[in-house]
Amino acid sequence: MITELRIRGLGVIADAVVPFAPGLTVVTGETGAGKTMVLTGLGLVSGERADPGLVRTGSERADVDAEWRLGPATLRTLASRLEDAGVDLEAEGDDQVLLLGRTVAAGGRSRAFAGGRSVPATVLAELSTTLLTVHGQADQLSLRDPRRQRDLLDAFAGAGPDKDRFAEAFARWRSAGAALRDLVDHRAEREREAALLRHGIAEIAAVAPVEGEDDELKARANALAHSTDLMAELAGAHASLIGDDGDAPSAVGLLALARRAVDHARALDPRLDAVAERLASLADGLAAAAAEIADHARDVDADPAELARVEERRHAVAELKRRYGPELADVLAWWAQANQTVSQTDDADARIDALRHELAAAAEETRAAAAALTSVRREGAARLGTAVTAELRDLAMPDARLDVDVVTVADLDAFTADGADTVTLLLSPHSGADPRPLDRGASGGELSRVMLAVEVVLAGDASVGTFVFDEVDAGIGGKVAVEVGRRLARLARSSQVVVVTHLPQVAAFADRHVVVTKGADGQVTATSVNVVDGPDRVRELVRMLSGLEDSQSGAEHAAELLELASADKAQTPARRPAARRGGTARAKR
Repeated sequence: MITELRIRGLGVIADAVVPFAPGLTVVTGETGAGKTMVLTGLGLVSGERADPGLVRTGSERADVDAEWRLGPATLRTLASRLEDAGVDLEAEGDDQVLLLGRTVAAGGRSRAFAGGRSVPATVLAELSTTLLTVHGQADQLSLRDPRRQRDLLDAFAGAGPDKDRFAEAFARWRSAGAALRDLVDHRAEREREAALLRHGIAEIAAVAPVEGEDDELKARANALAHSTDLMAELAGAHASLIGDDGDAPSAVGLLALARRAVDHARALDPRLDAVAERLASLADGLAAAAAEIADHARDVDADPAELARVEERRHAVAELKRRYGPELADVLAWWAQANQTVSQTDDADARIDALRHELAAAAEETRAAAAALTSVRREGAARLGTAVTAELRDLAMPDARLDVDVVTVADLDAFTADGADTVTLLLSPHSGADPRPLDRGASGGELSRVMLAVEVVLAGDASVGTFVFDEVDAGIGGKVAVEVGRRLARLARSSQVVVVTHLPQVAAFADRHVVVTKGADGQVTATSVNVVDGPDRVRELVRMLSGLEDSQSGAEHAAELLELASADKAQTPARRPAARRGGTARAKR
């Protein structure tokens, strides 16, 4: 759960700390006091897009830091993501503390932090999917979207594995179909291309070059062209090493004299043994070198016909490089690819038959996966409709009914990546009313309650860490508002719930009531965010009820609301961890 949020330089907020508690925390205040900036701050540490226009006028940057307390279950869920991002945690009792932060510069650049480490904003977004679920009025409107309705049903029905299996089969079917259409539609074009390729293949095959041959031919041609000079140089080198019939000294002869002299000297000084060994090694090396030179000289080819043959071969290879190169490796690569393309064209009939069989198998698999997904959705639709209808009765819609309609198409070509089904939430707001889709006729208040009912159902047994609702009570009031407050309080028994509200009926059910006020200078500072209790809380409820903080009748009404909420919570006491007290959000940067 989130324990606190510190905001600096964001909108109207100069510097303030917002404390949160387990259970239900409500945030109230006058219009324009800065409640929206609290939600904006939560959005920033959740990885949402950073808008430089949010930076407070006169500030160089806006900073938002949040402190999260992770229990064992949440920690297990996030373990791999935290490890991949290199995020450090702080131990606190049986829990671990995670610090998230975001900085937005007035110039436009933003930075994200997790556990004291700079990270991409996407890391915050990935973590927030487990830590936080935010709902605003835009989410109520998204409830009208059939795609959103289908996603809600899939989440409730646990259709994830079936949806993944369908998506994989559907992707294979589409891929096989695309390959088959491409092969059939472009067959004539590929045959024309193959005819042109065959000419090039034959031209290269006539030469049949091998990798590295051009470099070898160049070296061979150079040796043949200079064979006379080469033989003369080799003869001179051999004579220098071994000697000839003349009296000129040779390296081998001189070395032999040196060895004999050292052999005589070592008889007088044994320390020359190592020198003698080195001279012997040199003699062996000179003899070997002379033998190699002699062998190479015998292999020198001075045949003009051979030179002509090599040059002709070089010209043929160079011509291939000019047409299909520029390098010989490129020629060989083109040759291999051209052969493959021609082979595929020649085997087009066999490939078409194979793809048709593959497409048929993929189609059968896709239909089976779609049927399994539809079955899961239909079973879940009945349960979701019943569960949400029950919740709506607790939200002052006693005769309302929600049906989840699943319409399935049979034509495989009409399938989408999400399956064969269209999901529609149908609402009958009162007895005798015909069920109508939420996007046709549901009021704002009805949408608010349907969304809350769905979230309560989806929450289950604390499957979501923290819910944040932005004016979920929009469009409602009176008894309905009391029921919404009661339901939020019940949801808070299994999850942490944060609500920004204008309704005292909702605020009365809070476990912690935070009031945001704006000073006379237009700023929200640390002293402008306060947790209220006792008389201060009554005074805030009176302001929300009538706008008259000193109203006696308002105070009586506020006290009555608090007694109602207290009695309701006492009937089914919540089981939740103790609230964290003290401290501020600590940003390690």
